[in-house]
Amino acid sequence: MRRLLKPRHVTLSVLQARARHSAVEKHKPDGDTNEFIVLKLDEIRGAKDPTCLASNLTPENYWRIARRAEEGAEAVEAESGERADMAAAAAAPAESNVEFIRARSDKREYRRVVLPNALECLLISDSETDKAAACMEVGVGSFSDPEGLEGLAHFLEHMLFYASEKYPGEQDYTKYITEHGGSCNAYTSSETTNFYFDVNVANFEEALDRFAQFFIKPLMSQDAVLREIKAVDSGSWETLETKPKERGLDIRQELLKFYENYSTNLMHLVVYGKESLDCIQSFVERLFSDIKNTDQGSFKCPSQPLSEEHMQLVIKAIPISEGDYLKISWPVTPNIHFYKEEHMEDIIGLVFKYILLLKENGIHEWIFDELVAINETEFHYQDKVHPISYVTDIVTTMRSFPQEEWLVGASLPSKYSPNRINMILDELSAERVRILWESKEFEGTTDSVEPWYCTAYSVENVTPSMIQQWIQKAPTEKLCIPKPNIFIPKDLSLKEAHEKVKFPAILRKTPLSRLWYKPDMLFSTPKVHIVIDFHCPLTSHSPEAVISTSLFVDLLADYLNAYAYDAQIAGLFYSIYRTSAGFQVSVGGYNDKMRILLDAIMKHISNFEVKPNRFCALKETAVKDYQNFKFSQPYSQASYYISLILKDQKWPLAEKLEALSKLEPDSLAKFMPHLLSKTFLECYIHGNIEPNEATSIVQEIEDTIFNTPKSVFKSMSPSQYLIRRVITLENELKCYYQIEGLNQKNENSSVVQYIQVHLDDALSNIKLQLFALIARQPAANQLRTIEQLGYIADLYVRSDRGVRALEVVIQSTVKDPSYLDARVDEFFKMFENKIHELSDKDFKRYVKSLIDSKLEKSKNLWEESDFYWAEIEAGTLQFDRGRSEVSLLRELKKEEFIEFFDQYIRIGAPQRKTLSVQVFGGKHLAEFKKAIAEADAPKTYRITDIFGFKRSRPLYRSLKGGPGRITMD
Repeated sequence: MRRLLKPRHVTLSVLQARARHSAVEKHKPDGDTNEFIVLKLDEIRGAKDPTCLASNLTPENYWRIARRAEEGAEAVEAESGERADMAAAAAAPAESNVEFIRARSDKREYRRVVLPNALECLLISDSETDKAAACMEVGVGSFSDPEGLEGLAHFLEHMLFYASEKYPGEQDYTKYITEHGGSCNAYTSSETTNFYFDVNVANFEEALDRFAQFFIKPLMSQDAVLREIKAVDSGSWETLETKPKERGLDIRQELLKFYENYSTNLMHLVVYGKESLDCIQSFVERLFSDIKNTDQGSFKCPSQPLSEEHMQLVIKAIPISEGDYLKISWPVTPNIHFYKEEHMEDIIGLVFKYILLLKENGIHEWIFDELVAINETEFHYQDKVHPISYVTDIVTTMRSFPQEEWLVGASLPSKYSPNRINMILDELSAERVRILWESKEFEGTTDSVEPWYCTAYSVENVTPSMIQQWIQKAPTEKLCIPKPNIFIPKDLSLKEAHEKVKFPAILRKTPLSRLWYKPDMLFSTPKVHIVIDFHCPLTSHSPEAVISTSLFVDLLADYLNAYAYDAQIAGLFYSIYRTSAGFQVSVGGYNDKMRILLDAIMKHISNFEVKPNRFCALKETAVKDYQNFKFSQPYSQASYYISLILKDQKWPLAEKLEALSKLEPDSLAKFMPHLLSKTFLECYIHGNIEPNEATSIVQEIEDTIFNTPKSVFKSMSPSQYLIRRVITLENELKCYYQIEGLNQKNENSSVVQYIQVHLDDALSNIKLQLFALIARQPAANQLRTIEQLGYIADLYVRSDRGVRALEVVIQSTVKDPSYLDARVDEFFKMFENKIHELSDKDFKRYVKSLIDSKLEKSKNLWEESDFYWAEIEAGTLQFDRGRSEVSLLRELKKEEFIEFFDQYIRIGAPQRKTLSVQVFGGKHLAEFKKAIAEADAPKTYRITDIFGFKRSRPLYRSLKGGPGRITMD
């Protein structure tokens, strides 16, 4: 299932609306150096009717401006006092009682602690959590890079993962986290660098100790420094090795010098655990007190960094991929001061025209009040998220907000200030605008090239008089102030579940549909998730059918954009997308107004018509999407070929692009009745909703889709249910497919080695997952770090329609795919000893880690819903999968696991079934010509005709039942 968004994310369809039809978004840089209002418009050639942009621009633009205004001028006056208070707080006792503003549903405990070294910490205790997490934000980012050593801050971030004086084993931190059910990462932004991890709760203290050593005594050996520069090479070798050497600089010494900026007075730490606050505090005081406070100054820009010469500009750049991109931005007063409060000319003119409309129409307090209500509801009924997400979100507020508002940030506006709103509107002027326009049209006309990615561009002045001309030419008929939002929820009461329902159950079944239902028993939020899966077997029987279905879905989403935008603002989300056997509608959010949105979607589907102007725009966008696949990374291309080889009725992109080029509005209109003439609805409703309401929703959908006079949808018999299956590879045979990369300007090559193991089976599943847990980090360490084969090197479990496999991927400029494939084989040979010599203690440790991961509870309704729907969609229906697999894990013997490895995974195993896809980049064309000329080795098979090969192989059975039956085995 394509993930349905929780309210903090954007659904596929809303994302399309915002990308293709203009969304004003705020680019929030770190700190208070500068702020931009940014208007981004992708695929502007597709916007044949630019007036449609305004309808989606209005509410959010108004809200972004209003959010800046809540505190008013008093915020500026109070800022110096607030900073003084925060400075005083840094010298306060180790523990201070803060009354945090928090969501009504939040049961966690919080404590602010300042260590003697001035490290400010937020401690979070959650007795219900399965995972612990921590995040350290350091107020040093890429703006702090020394001149001539650009990228040093990001490179330091990478180096801290290697080893420390206390834990000198290379990659010891990553290995420990991975082996104990966790994940870790970091990122470098303009003004900060953030490090974060999560881990099973039982291993938190030791993981936290390893994490703390990043900031106490990292090793950063000369050898590791050089290997990491090579591993991440994308200009890095020149900027961090060649050029510094030419200047007589030792990069390791520069790295150590730069590390001195990592001072506790520039750090904030968030720690999230299951233990009590006292216990967590003892961890933090013991493990983090040795970090040095060298009283470093943070990066500050004392005034507006952009002068007049940097504004009234249009920057024209040539993108790599097809499609146009437009960004209009204005530098405005930094948001943190007020945290409480084609057609290119037509589009720009329209934007300025709308700004004028806002100024002329005046500021409306009811819009502010409406959006305050929306944000208060979202804050108080926010979904609980994974600890790793929570700590990374909160740490960013600690630098900028008073302690009591760390949990809130800018989420709860409180003061209406029309003067401040007008001030921001005045700053959105033609004199202050900066425009970035990317288009292939500029080839041959640019005069500059940026040094890192060699992007060609030119900079031209754009005068206010030019913009005034665009304003005069721009269309106006759809510009208007927003109307009251009908989707704002009023009834937030919780429905009473009359009986405890543990798993989804079939509530209703007819020849037209089947309804799976589950009330919310865990999260107590006024939200619901609904999935309507349209099973239409005729949507996939040819390339023409596939692209017709795709364009049908794109048009539906396009027609709904203007209507559904208010729904998205009010916390209702939807997505419509094509599936392998039809298309699917997902809606989620507050249940109060959900039926209004769902009813509108179903009526659009039932009354679908092809609008030629929008058809042409979206067809053009779809063509570019297909054409842009050739610019995708080689490992993505290799994964595509894997799917093309494995799956039945999978059509190649070239055939779909050809069919798309011939598709016209009238042919789509004629094809749709045939396409939809056989349909069955698989429905899933989960959340704050009673059974009778769920039943009535599906009945209403049936009536709308099937029982209207003009409906083209007809029922289908069980025999017409489309079953998707995967080919079975042959035991002890290694199949391989070698092909040139689609973009020979990309020097990277890639190999994906796919080892097919079994059809979904609980006992086999846990053995395969256990092997991946044990092998993943050693594989990445061996192939990426030790052998330096490439930055991308990974091993993981893959599932296609219930068929489980092991997959290893490498992408490299250093070696060709044949060599990479051989190194993967060598890794498995080397790792055979590791498996056979696995101690009982280590085996039990890995098993416990996997058990802990499987017992991890869903954090919110969407996660639980996604799991259950995935089981229904796949036909596996193992709703108690986690606990049943845990029971098997507890009984699993080491000898059984080793036997599984020897039978399916090791090189030469009697039931090893292997497919190696090798994509040769521009740097390895000579190796490609040599490889295709070589004779096949014993027990190998070269695939030259994908579809001939597929027809020669048997298929795995399907796990999915049809509309008339459910398989429960």
